[in-house]
Amino acid sequence: MKRAFTILLFLLSWAGLSAQKENTPKQKTIREWTLSSDYTDEITIPIDTVFSLFHRYRISDRFSSMNATLGNYGLPFYQLNFFDRITDPDKYLYSNYYPIMYTPDRTVFMDTQLPFTEVVWTFGAPRETSEQTFRVRHSQNINRYLNFGFIYDIIYSLGQYNYQRAEDKTFTFHISYAGPKYKLYFAAGINNLTSWENGGIDSTGVLKLFTGRDIPVKLGSLDAANAVLRNRNFLLVQKYKIGGNITVDSTGKRSGGFLGLSGTFSHILQWEINKRTYSDKNPESGFYDTANIYISKTVTFDSLYARSLKNTVRFDFTTDETRKFRLGGGFGIRNELFRFSQIMPTHTASLADTAHWNRSSNVLVGKLYSDIGGKFMWVANGELFLTGYRIGDFTLGGRISKAFYWKKGIASWNITGDIMNRQPSFWYNSWGSNNFEWNNNLNKEFRTDLGTDFSFPARKTELKFNYAIIDNYTYFDKSALPAQHSGGLSVAAITARKEFRAWKFHLATDLLVQKSSNTDVLDLPLLSVRSAVYFEHLLRFKQTNGKLNTQIGAEVFYNTPYYSYAWMPSTGRFYNQDFLKTGDYPYINVFLNVKIIRTRIFVMLDHVNSGFMGYNYFMAPSYPQNTRMLRYGLAWTFYN
Repeated sequence: MKRAFTILLFLLSWAGLSAQKENTPKQKTIREWTLSSDYTDEITIPIDTVFSLFHRYRISDRFSSMNATLGNYGLPFYQLNFFDRITDPDKYLYSNYYPIMYTPDRTVFMDTQLPFTEVVWTFGAPRETSEQTFRVRHSQNINRYLNFGFIYDIIYSLGQYNYQRAEDKTFTFHISYAGPKYKLYFAAGINNLTSWENGGIDSTGVLKLFTGRDIPVKLGSLDAANAVLRNRNFLLVQKYKIGGNITVDSTGKRSGGFLGLSGTFSHILQWEINKRTYSDKNPESGFYDTANIYISKTVTFDSLYARSLKNTVRFDFTTDETRKFRLGGGFGIRNELFRFSQIMPTHTASLADTAHWNRSSNVLVGKLYSDIGGKFMWVANGELFLTGYRIGDFTLGGRISKAFYWKKGIASWNITGDIMNRQPSFWYNSWGSNNFEWNNNLNKEFRTDLGTDFSFPARKTELKFNYAIIDNYTYFDKSALPAQHSGGLSVAAITARKEFRAWKFHLATDLLVQKSSNTDVLDLPLLSVRSAVYFEHLLRFKQTNGKLNTQIGAEVFYNTPYYSYAWMPSTGRFYNQDFLKTGDYPYINVFLNVKIIRTRIFVMLDHVNSGFMGYNYFMAPSYPQNTRMLRYGLAWTFYN
């Protein structure tokens, strides 16, 4: 702790007494965007260099603000908000890591006049149980059309409890070219995720008797159990535009074909490989049912592999983009090739075999939209699986948007709806390992989603309502095996985000209220809240014309009790349980955030109430959250 405060005092002194003269930066243009789900449109997003609440450093919280973890950052987790959970069958193997990974659909591109570099580093003490994160990001333009960039992320967390280490290394490299007629987007990702599995602590009562590494765990040193996930992927999008050239003569008359109609031919190539292994040197330790050891009683080494290749060819059209009324659409065909393989039990002593499956599908894709003056628009898109092992699957979605241009800024209101009929992931139907084996023929899951949301960034206000009806809901039951609820299941959720301000005092709150119609199949916390109250002040140094922005405050996270998911290391899945309710416990942090020109710093005492409010600090059964820990970090941004 002394070391941390010494560093902080040095940085504050440097800010006030040395080169704090904030020169006016050169005029620069930076644009950041991602691609739509069908890879046809650019969606502009804000540059992620905000100062407010910088102590929320975890990149998983940017995907969903409330997550249930196994106690150690970098281990698998799931979203408390049901509508934020990853349900795509193709993401099955890494759905519990997805928010911290770099995959083709999450690539962020940039266009900048000056090279952009950002370095972010955080550390949680003490050293023997430390958590460290490191991130470096760089992007620069070669010319006005061509940009390249990369991001490298490391999460290295030793954990406060035995055999809980997480070591996640993720990397992405991207290129974008935006010429007048031809556009190209390329992204490649490498994700290496390693989790040591301790099976959780023996019982909740031991927290009163032991601390830290002295607490006994279910999978210990004899097991040396760990799970390794390797993901490799790349995306290549090429687009060529024809038509749409609008000319204006001296009389102001416009010409350029019928309504300035233009078209775009696109080719989209996606490739991905996933490999997961799980090892345990002592299968008969008692954690798994010894009657269900299918391959070896001396050592477990489960391995599976999945590869996908998707090719899409499509044509999209739009009328004159400069007109008040714009109509557009597109259609195409996608071919999907999959290869699955896994070590399977032969039910012969100490013998296993590797099984392979090849699957393919052909998919018809389409889109139609209209935009009126940038204030009102609607879009409908869908896909239909024509042939292959997912034949009959379809997705149809739509959105209606209305923009309001008020004095304080732009507000937006959206109404959304989706209908999908989808085959569950291949791995729900077929699985083989040392501890689990199943062969199912599950029905397609039919789901209808309705929602509406209102956003007013100038007032820092967001309000959202979601409702879903699901037939054949697929999940893992209390035996950690795949199951399907044959009846209907409905889920409703209201989420709200609002920041209140009175003078220099701020209250920033995220609120989630949700309810499931069948808690035996799907249990959810009725209420979840994450709220920060802080005092913000800008210090000015007259002699050096320097500025130091500060935020000091406290934050609380709380959810009502519910039967949260348990964790199964062998299959790498969360599953239903009914022996322990978690929640009804506040996690309180106190923090200090500082901004010096383009450098952001935070110091935070995490879970400050640890030991004062009981021992019910669990988000998943058997996996207690970390106790009190000092964390600090900084982010440094360069434009040069």
